Amino acid sequence: MDCTRVNWEALDALIIDFVTSENLVVEEDACANSSPSPSSSPCISSSSYHARLIIRRIRNSIESGDIQNAIDTLRSHAPFVLDDHRILFRLQKQKFIELLRKGTHEDRVAAIHCLRTCVAPSALDAYPEAYEEFKHLLLALIYDKDDQTSPVANEWAEKRRYEMAGLMSSVLRASLQAYDPLFSMTLRYLISIHKGFCFHQGISSAVSDLTHRLLLEERDPPATPLESMYEAPPFDEVDIQALAHAVELTRQGAVDSMKFAKGDLFQAFQNELCRMQLDVSVLDELVKEYCIYRGIVDSEMQMITGPVKRNQSEVTHRLSRDCSAEIDLNTSQHSDVEDYSMLDGALVNDSEMSSKEGGEVGSEPTNVSEDCSNSWSNKCENTRALVRIRSHMSCESNKRKRWRGRIDETDRLHDPSFSKTETGINPLENKYEIALALKELVSRGMVAEAGNEISTMDPDFFTQNPVLHFHLKQVEFLKLVSAGDHNGALKVACSHLGPLAANDQSLLKTLKETLVVLLQPDGNTTGKDLPLNDLANTLQVSVGNRLGIEEPQLMKIIRATLHSHTEWFKLQMCKDRFSNLLKIDSLKEVNADLIGAIKSRSNKENNANLSSQLTTTSSSTMTSEDGGSSSLMMTTQTSSREALWEESAILKVMEFLALSRSDAIQLLSQYNGNAEAVIQQLFG
Repeated sequence: MDCTRVNWEALDALIIDFVTSENLVVEEDACANSSPSPSSSPCISSSSYHARLIIRRIRNSIESGDIQNAIDTLRSHAPFVLDDHRILFRLQKQKFIELLRKGTHEDRVAAIHCLRTCVAPSALDAYPEAYEEFKHLLLALIYDKDDQTSPVANEWAEKRRYEMAGLMSSVLRASLQAYDPLFSMTLRYLISIHKGFCFHQGISSAVSDLTHRLLLEERDPPATPLESMYEAPPFDEVDIQALAHAVELTRQGAVDSMKFAKGDLFQAFQNELCRMQLDVSVLDELVKEYCIYRGIVDSEMQMITGPVKRNQSEVTHRLSRDCSAEIDLNTSQHSDVEDYSMLDGALVNDSEMSSKEGGEVGSEPTNVSEDCSNSWSNKCENTRALVRIRSHMSCESNKRKRWRGRIDETDRLHDPSFSKTETGINPLENKYEIALALKELVSRGMVAEAGNEISTMDPDFFTQNPVLHFHLKQVEFLKLVSAGDHNGALKVACSHLGPLAANDQSLLKTLKETLVVLLQPDGNTTGKDLPLNDLANTLQVSVGNRLGIEEPQLMKIIRATLHSHTEWFKLQMCKDRFSNLLKIDSLKEVNADLIGAIKSRSNKENNANLSSQLTTTSSSTMTSEDGGSSSLMMTTQTSSREALWEESAILKVMEFLALSRSDAIQLLSQYNGNAEAVIQQLFG
C-alpha cells in the first residue's frame, strides 16, 4: 500500500461543494416541514445547476428518441445552439429516423413531412457533405430498421441517439459554461492518470474494481469548432502537448479542442474532462458513504441504520434513558491522565506512522482488527462514552446536512417528504458519533480528554498503539508549556514521552525536538493553532476501525490516485499544469509537523520584529538580495531541468512520435539530446 498522505479537510471542502452543487443534500431546516411544496424545494439554487439540469433534460430526450422535445427545449433555453446549421441538420436527421421507427401510418406521414420541411432545407447550408447524407437518408424509407445488412443500418442504430446526446451535452456544456462540480472533474482526472500510470508501469491497482466501475470507457463526442475557427493562429506546442497527454487526445484532437475553446487551455481542459463519463449512481454512493463517515451529513440517513429523524440532543437523551445509567458529566475532565495509552494496535499504521519507520503524525491505517473488545461493542457503554465526550465540548451544534439523493428534477419534481419515522437506534450509528466526537476533541486540542475517554472504553487501546499515543502526549506537553506549566509538561514527558521513545528508537529525535521547546523564552511558545487535523483524522480512522467502521472506499481511491499522480509526474519530469486548477495541490498539502509549526511561527514573529527596526535603505537592500536569491533559485531549478535536455527537443520528439514526455526523454538520452537524430533514426 502506498503511504500517500491526504489533506482530508481539503477533500471535505470539495465534497461539500459537490453535494451542494448537485443538490444531493438539504439543510435540517428544509426537512422540518413534512410536506414541502415545490416552491420551497432547495433545488435549482444556482445558474450552473439550472444549466446542467437543462443539459440533462435535453440529453434524456434525445436518448429516448424524443428529438422534437429536445429541439423545443433548446429553442427555449439555448437557441443560439441551433444557429449552428451542422447541429440542426443532425437533429433533424435523427428526428426523421425516430418518426419512422414508431412504425404507424401517421408517424410515417409526419416523417415525410419532416424530410421536406426540415431535413432538406437544413442540408443545404450545414456542411459540404450534408446533401449527400440527406440523399442517403432517403433509403431509410425502403429498408427496414431490423435489416442489419441494409446500407442505412448505421442510421437505424439506436447508438446514434447516444452519440447525438453526447455531442449535444459537449456543445451545451462549453457554450453555457455548465461544467460539472470541481470534485467530479478532479476525480475523473486522478482516475485517468492512475489508470495510465498502472498500465505504463505494468502494475495492478488495489482500487481497480472501483475505478473501472466509476470511470467508464465511453466519452461524449467532442464539440467540433466552426469552420471560421479553422484559420486560428497556431497555439503554443507546450499547451497542445499538455492537453493531449492530460486527457489522452491525439495532437489533432488537442488542437481542435483548443480551437473550440478559442485558445483557452484551461477551458479546453475542462471541456475534455467533462466528456469523460462517470457512473453517477456509483459516485453518489461513494460520496454518501464518505459524508456519513466524516460527519458532513447526518449518519441517521445511512441505509443500514434506517431513517431516524431526531436531533443530537434527542438521540443522546433517548439512548441514556434506554440504558438507565447515571452518567457523571463532570468526570474525566482533568488534563493529566495516568492510564491513557493509545490506539493503533487495532489497526496497522502506514510507513509514516509505524514505530519502525518514524515518528510523524498522520498515518493511514491498513487493516481492521478482528478482535474488538466488549467495551467498544456494548451499546450502553458507548452511550455513556458519547455523552461524556460531548460534555467536554461547548453546546454549539455541528450543523449537518441531510442526504437527499439525486432526484429526477428534469420535470421540476418536488422533494420527497422527509417524515419523522421513529425507529430503533442502531448501535452502529452511535459508533459513528463516538469516532466523530473524539476526532473533534483532538482537532480542538483537547487531547487529554480524548485520551481519557478512549482509555475508559478500552484500557489496552493505547498500549497497542504507542506511536499515536506518543503524538497525543506530545500535543499535551506543548499545550502545558504554552500555558507556562513547565512542571506539568515535564511530568508528561517523564511519565509518557520518555518511556514511549525508549521502546521505539525512531521517536527519540522527535522527543529531543519537543523538549527543546522548554528552552524557548516565555511567550514564544504557543499551544494554539497547532496543525492537529492530521492527528485528529488518524484518531478517527483508528477508533473507527476499532469500532468496526470500515474506512470509506472513496478515501482509498483518493489516496491511491494521488500517489499515482505524484509518481506519474516524476516520470514525466515536469509539473502538472492543471493540478492547481483541480485543487490537487491542496489535497497533497498535509501539515503534521507540530515542532516545525512552532518554529515557523516563532521565525515569523522574529522576522516581523526585525523588519520593523530596519531602515528603508536596508529594506531595499534586503529586497534586492532576496530577489537575487529567488532568481538564483529559479535559475538553478531551470538549469537542473534543462541539464537533462532542451525543452524544445523534448517537445519535438513528443510531437513527431506521439510519445509521452518520459518516453521522449528516454529516447533523447540515447542520442545525446539530439531530437533530429532520434526522428531520423526511427523514420530513416
